[in-house]
Amino acid sequence: MLRLALSLVLSVFMASVASAETATTGDPQRGEDLYGRCLACHAQSYDRTGPKHCGLMGRAAGGVEGFHYSKALRNSGIIWDAQSLDQFLEAPRRAVPGTTMAYAGIPDQKDRQDLIAYIATLTPENPACQ
Repeated sequence: MLRLALSLVLSVFMASVASAETATTGDPQRGEDLYGRCLACHAQSYDRTGPKHCGLMGRAAGGVEGFHYSKALRNSGIIWDAQSLDQFLEAPRRAVPGTTMAYAGIPDQKDRQDLIAYIATLTPENPACQ
């Protein structure tokens, strides 16, 4: 039992380290340029075809009040962090089968890291979010 508990604690720790590493290793300035790919459906501070990205990190998937999400995303149990966002952005329909996000994904890991680093800056204090 102790072994299982230690294994679980180690797994959670490693996931959080990987998550933090993904966000901190990216270049948010380059990510802001890459964010242009998102603008067809998303905006920082308001909903469009897709939900707003301000405050995304730490938010439950399907968590923007009043936005109509797919059942798959609402029921995914995802809390957005660097790791979950990385997996989703790589291949949204593989990460959440049944999502209505039509974007095929971002295969380049560096592009994803940079984009995630930018999205991580979209906190309520960021002028782009006001």
